Amino acid sequence: MAWAYLLVASVFEVVFALATDATHGFTVLGPSLLTIAAAGGGIYFLSLALKTLDVGVGYTVWTGIGSVGTVVFGTALFHEAVTPAKVVAFVLIIGGVLGLKIADKLAAA
Repeated sequence: MAWAYLLVASVFEVVFALATDATHGFTVLGPSLLTIAAAGGGIYFLSLALKTLDVGVGYTVWTGIGSVGTVVFGTALFHEAVTPAKVVAFVLIIGGVLGLKIADKLAAA
């Protein structure tokens, strides 16, 4: 269940990052409220996940998924540039997240 909580927390993290961009320095009410709600949701579900997962694994996976998700949706929604160097970096982040998940399962076995 901890991994499901972490996935939900990561979705909130992506929403938080994308909504923060739309706040224009917290001068636009709707995106500002969404940013605050998403931040709270992300922290809440992260805290539930960390009841079971090690903080080093949980936090790293949360930020990794949040980072990659933000770039993917930022590219799709805001037409941000994707360069070969960015693609390599994303692959490394995803590999690290998968490696931490595998390491966590091996430690529990």
